[in-house]
Amino acid sequence: MIALIQRVLNASVTVDGEVCGEIGPGLLILLGVEQGDDEQKAKKLCDKVIGYRIFSDENGKMNLNVQQAGGSLLVVSQFTLVADTQKGNRPGFSRGAAPQEAERLYDYFCGECREKGIPTETGRFAADMKVALVNDGPVTFWLQV
Repeated sequence: MIALIQRVLNASVTVDGEVCGEIGPGLLILLGVEQGDDEQKAKKLCDKVIGYRIFSDENGKMNLNVQQAGGSLLVVSQFTLVADTQKGNRPGFSRGAAPQEAERLYDYFCGECREKGIPTETGRFAADMKVALVNDGPVTFWLQV
């Protein structure tokens, strides 16, 4: 399971001209689900994302996690993160989880984040989404479990 996390001042997801998820300061999480991923990996990744200290403290040091900084999460499913890009000029997607399993684990991940008390918005699974963000820093990290 892969999370590309970006510290944002704000972010939103639009589907068919309608905003379906929107946050102020916090993290935009692009989430990729691979074959073999399960609830244990989703929980571990959620814990890692929430605990990751990438927000500035009073001294300007990256020392606070999203909860300590009072931020929110916007989680967007992104199957292209699991693409095999090692050969040729076209990505392969054989490592990705089946759509039903990917959606189930995406929902599980979002639920875990909410249970930990983090305000969590989402995109719409398998939709053609338009994602807008103002990356703060820019600060972007790739986390994988």
